[in-house]
Amino acid sequence: GMGGRSTATMLYGHVETAAQRVDHLEKLRALQEETGGFTGFVPFAFEPSQTRLAELGKIRRASALEELRVIAASRIILDNFDHITAYWISTGLPLAQVALSYGADDLHGTIEEEKIFHMAGARTPLGQTRSDLEQAIREAGREPVQRNTFYEPLPALR
Repeated sequence: GMGGRSTATMLYGHVETAAQRVDHLEKLRALQEETGGFTGFVPFAFEPSQTRLAELGKIRRASALEELRVIAASRIILDNFDHITAYWISTGLPLAQVALSYGADDLHGTIEEEKIFHMAGARTPLGQTRSDLEQAIREAGREPVQRNTFYEPLPALR
């Protein structure tokens, strides 16, 4: 490989089965075992609202319970990954807070104006302030830590 490190992701909730999700996670786990190249894992629920699949009534967005199951399964299967992210832009901040008790240890971070998920039809806020995220993390019974891309803590929050 090229020796770089990055996060691994999984888009789920479109046409795959639960067994295929588990297979994907097991392949990521094996690749991490072999390379150690992943800093963390970020699952994303498919946003179907602007798609033909949704128009045809063949697909609905993942439920909150399904999103929590994916986070929990990720934490169990990806036991060699240091970090599992509940991506608040996809889940919404309230569900991301709950996900911190289902195996997630990261919410991603502040974003001024997210475009990709919102162009796809996401209804979550375009961004969050640092203080909003800190408050949400504390409400979930956790201690917020500001980090860089490699999950290294930055100087203490003020």
